[in-house]
Amino acid sequence: MFSSLGLFKQTRCPEYPHCSLTPCLFSHDASLALSDSSTLQKTAHTLESEENIDRGDGPRKRRRISRDIRDDISSIPTLAASTLPTKKPTTKPSQKSEEALPRTASRAISPPPLRADRAPTLEPTLVSGIKAAGFQSNGSISSPLSNPRQERPPKIRALEESLNPRMLLNPPVSHPIRLRLLTMLHEQITRLNDELKKSDDASKATLTLSDAELITQALDEEFQTARKSPTVYQNVIKSRIVVLKKMKLAVWKVERAKKVAERLPKSVSIEAGPPKLVETGLTPAEETSFVPRLAAQQEGLNKHGYITAMSTETELETARKGVESAQGWEQCDRCSTRFQVFPGRREEDGALTSGSQCTYHWAKPRRPDTVKGENKSRDLKYACCDETVGVSTGCTKAPSHVFKISDPKRLALIMPFETTPVSDRTDIPGAVCFDCEMGYSTMGMELIRLTATAWPDGREILDVLVRPLGEVLDLNSRFSGVWPNDYANAARYDKAAQDTTADRKPRLQLVDSPSKARELLFEHLKPTTPLIGHALENDLNAVRILHPIIVDTALLYPHPRGLPLRFGLKMLMKKHLSRDIQTAGSQGHDSKEDARAAGDLVRYRVGEMWRKMRGEGWTKHEGEFFPPLSSSSSSSASSSEPAVI
Repeated sequence: MFSSLGLFKQTRCPEYPHCSLTPCLFSHDASLALSDSSTLQKTAHTLESEENIDRGDGPRKRRRISRDIRDDISSIPTLAASTLPTKKPTTKPSQKSEEALPRTASRAISPPPLRADRAPTLEPTLVSGIKAAGFQSNGSISSPLSNPRQERPPKIRALEESLNPRMLLNPPVSHPIRLRLLTMLHEQITRLNDELKKSDDASKATLTLSDAELITQALDEEFQTARKSPTVYQNVIKSRIVVLKKMKLAVWKVERAKKVAERLPKSVSIEAGPPKLVETGLTPAEETSFVPRLAAQQEGLNKHGYITAMSTETELETARKGVESAQGWEQCDRCSTRFQVFPGRREEDGALTSGSQCTYHWAKPRRPDTVKGENKSRDLKYACCDETVGVSTGCTKAPSHVFKISDPKRLALIMPFETTPVSDRTDIPGAVCFDCEMGYSTMGMELIRLTATAWPDGREILDVLVRPLGEVLDLNSRFSGVWPNDYANAARYDKAAQDTTADRKPRLQLVDSPSKARELLFEHLKPTTPLIGHALENDLNAVRILHPIIVDTALLYPHPRGLPLRFGLKMLMKKHLSRDIQTAGSQGHDSKEDARAAGDLVRYRVGEMWRKMRGEGWTKHEGEFFPPLSSSSSSSASSSEPAVI
């Protein structure tokens, strides 16, 4: 330690008069402490005065005024010296006449940013929809809402680019030459477009291009030529310019019509014939005996997102502490924004979430079809708006952010998991297909509709709406097919009054909680009943069920490139059965249709298995299956012993 040598004896001790150090380096003199205190007060007063001046509370430097204000001031009569007030030092701002103020002082002041005490403005349609659903903490339901409006397809917005050649790693010619040829190409396209505008053609509104689209088309043609034909770039561009110069208006209309047709949305590109009827050649009982062979192995289900074991009390307690420390902060499942959730509503303003509205893309990005002869792949584009990934933040707006919980421990904190109970009922089907629809609430993604059908006949055994545990943030109607008016028109669940015959969407019945819906499903299940569906890990996690026999069509028909890629249910139905499902567009999916579709895919696979077995020599007799005979000597012994399928 260095020696002080009395360097701090003229400095007041910071802990005086409560200092407990005997050999203190500082001074404990009371008079010195008083003088230091007065010095500090003077210094603080000086700093406060300077701060007031910087803040605008004191006199400022004289502003520079414009010439016209000087002329106005020069026209004011000069006052006598005796009438002028004596200038006194003051910290208040000097009084100036209204004419001497600069013009910037009369501008309108911008409003302050929105505070937490002001609720964000919601879209009227969405507000009325949430109110019509009546999702309050007390569970009341309000009056019905009108039918959901039809959405218009999003327009493809062209990026605003300048008439400057796009960057290339190895350009075919110098930039000035590319710019000159690009300008000439743009002039000819603009000339033809102007002629089309002046014509009396009824289709000109569709075929004409805006200024930004004209530049984009010229850039596209020049860029594609420079990339595909670098060795003959100038010849190709000059030939194109000559063709446009001599082109007639009728030929330009045909060319523009082809361009417009290419931009129209295309349907599913899978070539398929008429819808197929699933014929297995087996009875329903024989088909059911095949299903256990299609069940997934429990050991490897965890890598597919399935939950196969209960969480321990220690794990639940750790998860509970983590939720408490997070204080409601979550990450948006759509736009990845961090926001805070307030279950039961915030006391200050009744808000359910923090932050402003959510801007997102509702469709996943995809890679467009490549042009024949093009080596490099195109950029990923969103299927919802055809915008390039990374260019736009989103094409759809929602009033609030939403989140999804995937951790088994956090899911168990909201509603515990249960295993399928043992049942001695005799009316349980041989197999059950089921599908769930989920929406977003203050508890995450929750169950809002549950549908179950018998397999293999597809008979409906359960179809109910479910009131979630938390307050609803978004019903996810574009995919769930559940709208606020469905809740408003729903009746309380009554097993005797349940409509199970209508093929159209019936008036659904409402159960009070997800646990009640789970109890109704357990009435049609037992541990040995195969449970059939597509991507069942999402449905089982929403209902909080652990079931031992799972038949998942996403695993029955795996993607050739492996996980995490999986085929969708719509694509599988189109490919194998030539059927179109989920055709309602923005009106959402139908869980009854999806459950039956998964069951038909399983029947199709059973038919394939039986045809293969028959080719190998298998036979059936009175519902029993017999393997092929290995030799004639063992025919008498093996013909009497049926094989277990």
